[in-house]
Amino acid sequence: MKLCFLVEEQYRHDGMPLDVIRQLDAWGHQVDVVWPGRSLIRISEAIRAGSHDAWVLKTVSGGPGLTLLEAAAAVGLTTVNDARVIRGVRDKALAAVLAARSGLPVPPTYVAARPEEFAELPASAYPLVVKPADGSSGRAVRLVASPECLLEAGCENAGGGLLIAQPYVPNSGTDLKVYSVAGDLFATERRSPLHPAHTVREREVPLTPEIARIAARIGEVHGLDLYGADILLGPDGPVVVDVNDFPSFRQVPDAVARVADAVLRLARDGARTDAPVAALALEGAR
Repeated sequence: MKLCFLVEEQYRHDGMPLDVIRQLDAWGHQVDVVWPGRSLIRISEAIRAGSHDAWVLKTVSGGPGLTLLEAAAAVGLTTVNDARVIRGVRDKALAAVLAARSGLPVPPTYVAARPEEFAELPASAYPLVVKPADGSSGRAVRLVASPECLLEAGCENAGGGLLIAQPYVPNSGTDLKVYSVAGDLFATERRSPLHPAHTVREREVPLTPEIARIAARIGEVHGLDLYGADILLGPDGPVVVDVNDFPSFRQVPDAVARVADAVLRLARDGARTDAPVAALALEGAR
């Protein structure tokens, strides 16, 4: 097969996806790598040629690669994940609305352009978790104890976009990260970015039936095949606090081979053929 990987500068030395690219090459497939942030891209020629079996995206939120992936999808080329739905999870405000509409357990969500606007919320909503609506990799996530602490916490979004706030879900300081590799689910533990002093050994853990149902439903709601979800085990049960397309797959056994095989299967068979909630919502907004 012939594949095109769009890789952001931030991931030029990262094992995911570079090790996947090497694995695909070792299996005899041709992989072209495009670096959207540091190269001239003849987009009209590349997409018009239609010579790749599938396009795969690994970029930060707001990176230029997503536009290229959407352009490929717009002319009928196969993408991994479905290009129509990626913006629906990278915009965390939109993702929270879509998840809540579909019955997924998510916290109440508030948005504002400036952190001080969250001071209008009642004291009962605090402590708040505040983060950029276009954030990724735990960047700029802040725990704010009270309205008086909003400015002290440094919640401003350096990118100038929206902020989202959600009431803090009491937990042990350990995040449950669940990964889906084209339908195969894996649960892992890692330290919460809100509890940097908490010691956690990153490892794979058993996947309970309840968490498996939630994780599978996330893929259905957002229309994703390769994704990760942060789930907190709160006092009232599991709560979904974040979803990411094409994550790191850390602690997933044989992650490189599994993801490489999934990319090939999705390139051959195409992404989800059902119309997910995210795709319907985005198309309806046009």
